[in-house]
Amino acid sequence: MLQEIIKKVVSFLIALAALIVLSPLFLIIAIAIKIDSRGPIFFIKERVGKNGKPFKFLKFRSMSTQAVYTINDVAQQDPHITRVGKFLREWTLDELPQLINVVKGDMSFVGPRPMPSYEGEDKNMKALWQKRISVVPGLVSLVDIKGRNLVSWEKRFEYDAWYADHQSFWLDMKILILGFFAVLSRRGVYGKEDSKNSL
Repeated sequence: MLQEIIKKVVSFLIALAALIVLSPLFLIIAIAIKIDSRGPIFFIKERVGKNGKPFKFLKFRSMSTQAVYTINDVAQQDPHITRVGKFLREWTLDELPQLINVVKGDMSFVGPRPMPSYEGEDKNMKALWQKRISVVPGLVSLVDIKGRNLVSWEKRFEYDAWYADHQSFWLDMKILILGFFAVLSRRGVYGKEDSKNSL
C-alpha cells in the first residue's frame, strides 16, 4: 500500500512538471492538428482503470473524424490517418495528453495500457483481464518493450498479468528506460505491416 501511494505521488509530480515543460509542444501539436484536418484536437474514449473503474482516456487525434475507432491495431496505410497523425503515431506523441490522466490519478507512468472492458468468453483471458486491472494502467507497459502491436492479444494480457504480480520500483525503472528506446525504434507502432520498416 505504501509503495502504491509513493508511486502515485511521484507520478503526479513528474507528470505535472512534464505538462508545464511540454506546454509549448502541446500548443504546436494542437495547431498542427487543426490546420491538417477538421475535427477536435483530442481523441477521448472511455477506458477501464484499476478495479474496473472507467475513466476518460486522452490522446491527440491522429485520424479523420470519419474513422471508426476500435481497439484493434491500425494498419500503417489506413487512409483515415492524417498527415500529422502519422507523424504523431510514429513517435508516440499522440500519447502525450495522457500526462493529464496521470495528474488526475487515472493512470501512472508504468502499468498495463488502458483498454475498453473485455467482453470475450475465453476463461483464461478473463482471468488475465482481472489480474491486469488489479493495478493502475500506465503510459508505458511491459508490452511496449516486447514489441507493442506486434504482440498478440493473449500475450499482451499475459505480460500485463505478470507485471501485476511482480511490480516494483526497479521493474518500473527498467520498463521506463527500455520503453524510451522502444519509442525511438518505432518498432511495432502499427503492427505486422510496419515490422519490415522498423529501424
